[in-house]
Amino acid sequence: MTTQGNDDSTGIADKQTILGSPLGSELSEAQAAALSEKIAVFCLKDGDFLLEEGHTDEILYVVIEGKLEVVKCVGGGDCITLQLLHAGDMAGELGFIDGLTHTAGLRAIGNCVIFGLSRENLESFLKTDPEVNYKVMRSIMRTVHKILRRMNIQHVEMQNYISKQHGRY
Repeated sequence: MTTQGNDDSTGIADKQTILGSPLGSELSEAQAAALSEKIAVFCLKDGDFLLEEGHTDEILYVVIEGKLEVVKCVGGGDCITLQLLHAGDMAGELGFIDGLTHTAGLRAIGNCVIFGLSRENLESFLKTDPEVNYKVMRSIMRTVHKILRRMNIQHVEMQNYISKQHGRY
């Protein structure tokens, strides 16, 4: 995993950044400020991998600036792009939830700033402010649901294309 940690002097992982991200959509300012103390910030250069396929971590990533591509390596050093992620998009949701290996890599397109929240750091709120856990997990589930809905639509469109049904193709 190629990452370069950024120091807090940039002010990127402040409460306003958290509130402006999908994770902060339901958080109070105090909760966002507390969560920002648990966030790690990563700065990537063009072509750097945030994580590679087969890697295991329990970190939820949110793109703050720039773009990431979700890539699947197909051999011979070649990768295909599965999805582009922009500012505000989450990545690594399923690895964060279930701890299994990632089935795709994340590679920066241009310079990128991402913040990461480890499952351990989120779980530290269970005793002090469990509402933070609930609200963050709701935001993750909304994102996963949106992805699943989009994949289902794409699946139906592909099936229609293959079987030439519904007169659209």
